[in-house]
Amino acid sequence: MKKICDNILETIGQTPLVRINAVTRGVTRATVLAKIETFNPGNSIKDRMAVKMIEDAERSGLLRPGGTIVEGTSGNTGMGLAIAAAIKGYRCVFTTTDKQSKEKVDALRAFGAEVVVCPTNVEPEDPRSYYSVSSRLASEIPGAWKANQYDNLSNSQAHYEQTGPEIWDQTDGRVTHLVVGVGTGGTISGTGRYLKERNPGVKVWGVDTYGSVFKKYKETGVFD
Repeated sequence: MKKICDNILETIGQTPLVRINAVTRGVTRATVLAKIETFNPGNSIKDRMAVKMIEDAERSGLLRPGGTIVEGTSGNTGMGLAIAAAIKGYRCVFTTTDKQSKEKVDALRAFGAEVVVCPTNVEPEDPRSYYSVSSRLASEIPGAWKANQYDNLSNSQAHYEQTGPEIWDQTDGRVTHLVVGVGTGGTISGTGRYLKERNPGVKVWGVDTYGSVFKKYKETGVFD
């Protein structure tokens, strides 16, 4: 571990694994561990992929000095992007829905981001949705780059390069099951791919909300 970090971005990752005790007592004899991603400066695992997406965009020339980062976000990815942008000198414009808390929006603005609040009860293709508005802004703002966390392969790659190896090393290669909230799919696919390459017997369990398109796809082969 570095004694002195040059900036806050260097504190991302190397989060601890903590044994779960009371919740699992009498339920399972297995060792159950939680990876405490709230130790990241933006308080979530999204910091990892936010920085990775930005740095890959810089290397490819998609994001240039003085540029603008545009993204539709429910808060956590935006926080990671905003922190990185504050260090690297980019402007941030985020779209979010009106169901998000005022505190999340205020936090993004506190890091210097501009936040456009869009209606929740519209289809993703609707021009008023936060997906559509972010795409429109990315096309209208000169020098803008849309992070596009759902389709950006740097999302899963961040977890292949960081989260997976950390878990493998922290458990001395004895991890047997990985349980992850699905979300964008980046954490579960990147971390799961790394662990399965080291041990094909590792089981990967995805957790998602009721009505999940992933559950339907797994059971029917139809992806909405």
